[in-house]
Amino acid sequence: MNDSTKMDKLFLEAQNMAKMAYAPYSKFRVGAALLCKDGSIVTGVNVENRSFGLTTCAERNAVSTAIAMGQRHFLALAVCTPDSEEPVGPCGACRQVLSEFMIPDTPVRFAGSGQNQVNTTIGELYPFDSLHELAGIH
Repeated sequence: MNDSTKMDKLFLEAQNMAKMAYAPYSKFRVGAALLCKDGSIVTGVNVENRSFGLTTCAERNAVSTAIAMGQRHFLALAVCTPDSEEPVGPCGACRQVLSEFMIPDTPVRFAGSGQNQVNTTIGELYPFDSLHELAGIH
């Protein structure tokens, strides 16, 4: 399976998961799918709370679930925001968490309900990653 086909499959998982999101306040559902080093896919959805600061993002929920399953190394990420026509990338907090577990050239795809999609990398989303810079990890 080529890289494009893998990302297509991963994005489809994120798209399907977005349907399960709990977003009664913003009506903005998000689904995320992580490709783990062992080939498994771990997913997450955003879960809102009426105290909006307690809302958790799909990407961080996917990472937390994967960590709880013993996964520590991720090869790709896909994020789907079906309630936006345009692609919406991971927020700053998610970028910080994702950079903890992904090397800069890890592929990322995100898209909304329209035809546009963004194919990028963690390093492009989070270009100044002091954790990896200080540790000499590139």
